[in-house]
Amino acid sequence: MAHVNDPAVIDRLMRTKGTWAVVGLTTNEWRSAYEVSLFVRDRMGMEIIPVNLPGDDVHGEKGYRSLAEIPAEKHPIDVVDCFVNSHKVGAVIDEAIAIGAKAVWLQLDVFDDAAVDRAKAAGLDVVVNECPAREGWRVGL
Repeated sequence: MAHVNDPAVIDRLMRTKGTWAVVGLTTNEWRSAYEVSLFVRDRMGMEIIPVNLPGDDVHGEKGYRSLAEIPAEKHPIDVVDCFVNSHKVGAVIDEAIAIGAKAVWLQLDVFDDAAVDRAKAAGLDVVVNECPAREGWRVGL
């Protein structure tokens, strides 16, 4: 059964200050993750952690190659924001579960029903096919 987003979960994730690991955030200014991560950090007031294959720093924030590489002092990871292709997001969700993340947020057009079910079974909050920058107006950001 396809996931249906709970507006109360979206509101809570967007309003509760915390740490967001942004998987797929690179220095490429043309990718959505670049601007959306600035919204998450600067408008929502979250700490962001870039996660990308080379481990590049982005927006002056220390980058890591995987969620598992994020040091313990940066935990807990409140939200793993997924800017990856659907065929890659299952592995990201499994890693989010493994590190004890509290939620996963799959960006627009990112779907993996089986991985979403695993996240829910592990007790994570889940948002699918949505963008915090698009939801910002609704929560007054």
